[in-house]
Amino acid sequence: MTFLASLASGEGEWRGLAEELAPSLRVSPVEVERRIRNAVDLSRRMPRVLEAMHDGQVELYGARRILAVTSPLSDEHARQVDALLSDKLASAPVTSWQPRNLAQHAARLVEKVDPGGQAERARMARAGRRVVLDHGPNAQSRLTAELPSEVASACYARVDAMARRLRRDGESRTLDQLRADVTADLLLGNDPGVRVPEAAAMVYLHMPVDAALSMSDSGCELDGYGPIPAAVAREIMTNTDSVWRKVVCDPATGQPLDLGRSRRRPNAAIRELVRVRDRECVVPWCRRPARHCDLDHQREWSAENGPTSAANTAPRCRRHHRMKNAPGWITRYDPLHGTSSITTPHGSTYTGRRRPVLIPKPSDTSEADEPPPF
Repeated sequence: MTFLASLASGEGEWRGLAEELAPSLRVSPVEVERRIRNAVDLSRRMPRVLEAMHDGQVELYGARRILAVTSPLSDEHARQVDALLSDKLASAPVTSWQPRNLAQHAARLVEKVDPGGQAERARMARAGRRVVLDHGPNAQSRLTAELPSEVASACYARVDAMARRLRRDGESRTLDQLRADVTADLLLGNDPGVRVPEAAAMVYLHMPVDAALSMSDSGCELDGYGPIPAAVAREIMTNTDSVWRKVVCDPATGQPLDLGRSRRRPNAAIRELVRVRDRECVVPWCRRPARHCDLDHQREWSAENGPTSAANTAPRCRRHHRMKNAPGWITRYDPLHGTSSITTPHGSTYTGRRRPVLIPKPSDTSEADEPPPF
């Protein structure tokens, strides 16, 4: 933490520093930027909490809980909470150092040092409401909504009441399953609880023909997530609202060559082919799905007379699109072979390779290995 704080000279430079450190630390740039912010806040606003971390009494998760509670405070009030919390914990039982208890102690001290700022803190917290998608294992993900407490409570009460009514009417699904299914139905615009929700929104599902025909159970991927079981892929494929598009792939490389067209506008076809081909932002350490990225000219359209074509187009998330032309950054991308490299302002180079949509077929070398027939 102290090291990261020493590197962060100004908040305007944090994003570039995070991009440089992300490959070395093997975490996302967003996580690195979060660590930098935590390090700066701890060193400037909560030095005693930082000292407790050095002594092994507080770990990062607990420190982040404290920082979240004190984030709306001024630097002066934050340092007051830091001093009071340190004094309080000096003679407190060991259980007081648990993250949840630390956050509760800090929250009480926040009200003590700044009792008049409660309304402003609530306003700032409400301004940070958001929805987060977190992909997990076994083709299961978590959708989290951060809402004002009274709104979240009302939402949960309605979902719970609907689930319990379905349960009383003889539904065999558990209450947890029903609450999850009712929530998904409400978001998708379905009749809540009638059946297990299916994916009717626009998603990209990559399936080999043999997997679609149940001749194989491998090679299926959900764009933005990764490999999924063929049985789950076939359930998505057979949804009445699913749209099929033919993708012509090179059997030797597995890379898309063309996209079956149902639209007349070539620009739309190029956009969709690039998104199907690359699937993610082309920066090696970024996993932002291509459908949520900007489509960027490799050779600049105006300055370098770059053509608007699939061969000169690559998906870059908004963050890395802006970074591409920042001083000191050198980016290269070969759409034909799917290789990309990034050189940072300090000279480190990172190279990535696009994963093929389909697994390439192995070349048949048996005839070449046989001796000539004479």
